[in-house]
Amino acid sequence: MEKMKAVICTRYGPPEVLQIREVEKPIPKDNEVLIKIHATAVTASDCVIRGLKMPGAPGFLKKHLMRLMVRIFMGFSKPRNSIIGLVMSGEVESVGKNITQFSKGDEVYGFTPTSLGNYAEYKCMSENAARRGYFAIKPGNIGHEEAAAIAYGGVLAIYFMRKMTIQSGHKVLVYGASGAIGTIAVQLARHSGAEVTGVCSQTNIELVKSLGADKVIDYTREDSTEKLESYDFILDAVGKNKSSKLKTQCKKALHQDGKYVSVDDGLHKLGSEDLAQLTKIVEAGHIRAVIDSHYPLEQIVEAHRYVDKGHKKGNVVIRV
Repeated sequence: MEKMKAVICTRYGPPEVLQIREVEKPIPKDNEVLIKIHATAVTASDCVIRGLKMPGAPGFLKKHLMRLMVRIFMGFSKPRNSIIGLVMSGEVESVGKNITQFSKGDEVYGFTPTSLGNYAEYKCMSENAARRGYFAIKPGNIGHEEAAAIAYGGVLAIYFMRKMTIQSGHKVLVYGASGAIGTIAVQLARHSGAEVTGVCSQTNIELVKSLGADKVIDYTREDSTEKLESYDFILDAVGKNKSSKLKTQCKKALHQDGKYVSVDDGLHKLGSEDLAQLTKIVEAGHIRAVIDSHYPLEQIVEAHRYVDKGHKKGNVVIRV
C-alpha cells in the first residue's frame, strides 16, 4: 500500500494537536478522481474546527449550541476525519472508470466544507461532489497557490453578497475588508458597480484601496464613527469574535431599507454554482488573490499559530 504525507488532527485543541504523519494514499473508486494536491490554505474556519472555538462572547448562548453541533457533526473528542483542511488546488492524477467530467492532468481547485481532507498530498473526490460545486477546473489565469487562496473567501463572499443584491450606485460597507472573505467582497462589490467603503486597521489601508475600495475607515481611530455614512448594504466579514465601537455603530448606518449581513448568521448553504461563478469572475480578471504568507506543509503548526492571532491579510497558503 502506497503512503502519503498528511496532517492529522489528533484532538481538538491548540495548533500543537496537528501532527505530520505517513498514512495510506487513497485509491479512487469508479466514480472518483484522485487529486494530487499542490496547495491548500489555513482558513479561519480550519482554526475553528481544530480548536473548537466558536464565535461570540463566552456567555453567548449560540456559541455553546454551535460547539455542540460541531461535536455531533464532526466528532466529540476529535474530528472523525482526522485530516482537516477546507480548500485545495491540485492536479487529477487518475480517474475512476465511470468518470466523464474530468481527465488525468486536469488542474482543479475546490472548497470542501463537508469532506475536509485537504491537509494531505492526495485526496479523492467524486464526480457528484463536482456537481454539488465542491471542486471544479481551476481558473487558467492563476496558479495553484492563488487558487487555494481564493477558493474559501471567494465562495463565501459570493454566498453572503448574494443576500444583498448589489447594484450599480449602491453604497456598500465591508467590515473586515482585509481578511480572506473581505478582500474578495470588496472586489465583488466594486465589480457590481457599488461605491465601496472598507473597514480595516491602519496597516491594511493601502491594500484595501488597491482592491477597489473608494473609501477606507481605520477602526482603531477614535474618530472612526464620524466617518460612517448611510449604506445600502453592510457585510460583517469578521463575525462576532471581533468588535469595536465602530462596529457597534455600523448597524445604525443603514438606509431604512438597508441590509446588514454577518458571516456568523446561520448555517451556510452554499450553492452548486458558487464555485463556477467564482471561476468566471477570476478568469475575467475581476478578482485577484491576496496572500499574506506561505508555509510548507511541515510548518502547519506555525501557520495555525499565525492565523490564530487574527491579523492575517487575506490568506495563508500551504505548499504541499
